[in-house]
Amino acid sequence: MLKNTRYYDPINDFRRAVARRLMRLVFGNHGQPTSEPLPARGIYRILVCHVSHSLGNTLLLTPLLSELEKIYPAAEIDILTRSPVANDVYGRFFNVLRIFRLPAHGVGHPLQFFGTLRRMRKIRYDLAIDADPLSQTNRLLMLLSNSTYTLGFSSAKKHGEITHPVPLPADENKGRRPVYLLRSAMGNDVAADYPVPDIRLSVDERTQGKAAVTRSLAAGGMTSTGRGIIGIFANATGTKLLGEAWWKRFIAVLEAAHPDHRIVEILPHSGESMLGSRYPAYYSSDLRRLACVLSALDVYISADCGVMHLACASDVPTMGIFTVTKVSEWGPYGPHRHAIPAHGQEPEEVARAIAAMPEFGLPSGLGIG
Repeated sequence: MLKNTRYYDPINDFRRAVARRLMRLVFGNHGQPTSEPLPARGIYRILVCHVSHSLGNTLLLTPLLSELEKIYPAAEIDILTRSPVANDVYGRFFNVLRIFRLPAHGVGHPLQFFGTLRRMRKIRYDLAIDADPLSQTNRLLMLLSNSTYTLGFSSAKKHGEITHPVPLPADENKGRRPVYLLRSAMGNDVAADYPVPDIRLSVDERTQGKAAVTRSLAAGGMTSTGRGIIGIFANATGTKLLGEAWWKRFIAVLEAAHPDHRIVEILPHSGESMLGSRYPAYYSSDLRRLACVLSALDVYISADCGVMHLACASDVPTMGIFTVTKVSEWGPYGPHRHAIPAHGQEPEEVARAIAAMPEFGLPSGLGIG
């Protein structure tokens, strides 16, 4: 009978030891770890390394940018990323100066990859941040920077010495975690309220979004917004996709509970309706235009997906339905943002829970920004 003990893997242990030695040989010690807090003054050039390219991960870095602007209001922030929508998401942050965009597959575009790194390495940074707790690529890129202070999570998957390593927190939420990293390194209150994702829409953009929704309703034969506008995005990837039959049952209960609300379908990138073209719809392949329209909704509903995070970042009361992914890791947080655990539940149950949310009682067009 086998004992219930941790399996010892000498091969993996050897590989980790070799990786650590190689890191020291290639990069040296990029700053000895210190117990001193990260200074609150004297930091004016900041590099944030975040190579994830998904929409959700791109948006979930914005709380860190908000925190950096608050703590270091006179600093310039550069971002090293692979995200194809980085300019749309980060470009309206006043303190963000440069966005170094690496190709999605560096091996296939070596000239662009190394050219981008060369431009980044010409700048002397006061602080470089590795915002991801798992990616070794993030750590390597941060160690390539010329920075006085280096900040990142410490874990068995991270190699290379940095000045301010921080143990992983119990809170797994991907939006709060980078902010926790910075607060911990500075000795600040990690229990204080956290910034929420934010795409920094302007007043003019929000006005244009309202006009676009009004036109979509009119095209569907609706002359008023009723008690409020409910936006539904019925698409998702893989096992998160709920299907047209599921949504039909869900919407039947929702419409019965709130008959004076209007429903607008937010179309996926394919431009095809997921709800049988039964409702007025809006389509845009442009991220900021889509965010403008989302900001005009009174309630947004979808499964866990990138557009759900975009709704949160657009200041919309958001109802995210979670059937597969971990709520603790990916769930919306902050006022008027709800994660609804729905694993094993019928669509009618989920609809009743959402229909009872207080956001349906807010005056139409009030918003939460």
